Amino acid sequence: MSNILTAFIPNRSKREKWREELVKSDLSFLMRKGLAEVMAGVIPHKMTRNRWRGIFRYGLLRALKLRWKVYRNRAVSPKHYLAVCAIAKNEGPYFQEWIEWHHNLEVEKFYIYNNESTDNTEEVLAPYIASGLVEYVFRKGVKQQLPVYDDCLEKHRLDARWIAFIDLDEFIVPIQDKTIPQFLCRFEGASAVEVNWLVYGSGGAKKKVAGGVMERFKRHSEPSHILNRNVKSIVNPRRVFSFIGCHEVARMSGKTVDSHGQSVRKNFRDRKPQQDVIRINHYSVKSYEEFLKKRARGRARTLSIRNLDYFEQFDLNDIEG
Repeated sequence: MSNILTAFIPNRSKREKWREELVKSDLSFLMRKGLAEVMAGVIPHKMTRNRWRGIFRYGLLRALKLRWKVYRNRAVSPKHYLAVCAIAKNEGPYFQEWIEWHHNLEVEKFYIYNNESTDNTEEVLAPYIASGLVEYVFRKGVKQQLPVYDDCLEKHRLDARWIAFIDLDEFIVPIQDKTIPQFLCRFEGASAVEVNWLVYGSGGAKKKVAGGVMERFKRHSEPSHILNRNVKSIVNPRRVFSFIGCHEVARMSGKTVDSHGQSVRKNFRDRKPQQDVIRINHYSVKSYEEFLKKRARGRARTLSIRNLDYFEQFDLNDIEG
């Protein structure tokens, strides 16, 4: 299959590279995604198109079966109120701070997918796995972010009332509440809550030094900056089919809301960011040294690596706090 899909590439070295990458990829997932793009592409309204893109990718027959499964298990109580799902590669030095921060905010479970890490990730996670706080999966392949998110939804639909899907450089920060569940309890009827970024820059740091990420990087972008329109979703797994992209979900029932509780009627890229109730501190570059390491390990969603302009784009240090 990979030979057929790459036969049109004239450059031999590029053709061989893509064949190697496709062998590692989940081809069935990629084919479902491609078919969904074609089928949903005829829908003119962006939000409706996005929702059906996710449903088509999930599969109409599977969607009907899932609705029946959820209905049959409607009386089953979740084991956890709030869990977090993340895919990571060579993020070992950052796990402890990230887990402790969210656990202190009453995250009860972490579903961690290790995407072929070669660092000390397993060693750092070992005590959390032993205690039951972390459920650990070793995941091979490239472009695994969306397959991982959907796998987590399928496995844990009945296990958690809410699952937040975030990265290791993202920290959920409630502003008006002491914990994340205190925030979420206002949205029990929603299928998903979209929370905006607040991008933090390097603060001029060239090298990695001792200390946690949140301690070392104190300067962030203007809250209204266009990059802060990006969101991550905290999802009720019984009310969604799958992820559309890494930011938003295809709903089964209920509605998606913003952090103010308003029903989402525009794509997040077309809305003003909200950080007054809750936000996600996004430490996308850290120091320049750490950015170069991040760049070298590749991306969980695409085959391309970040170019050096990414650092300048995300190195935003307008405000301290």
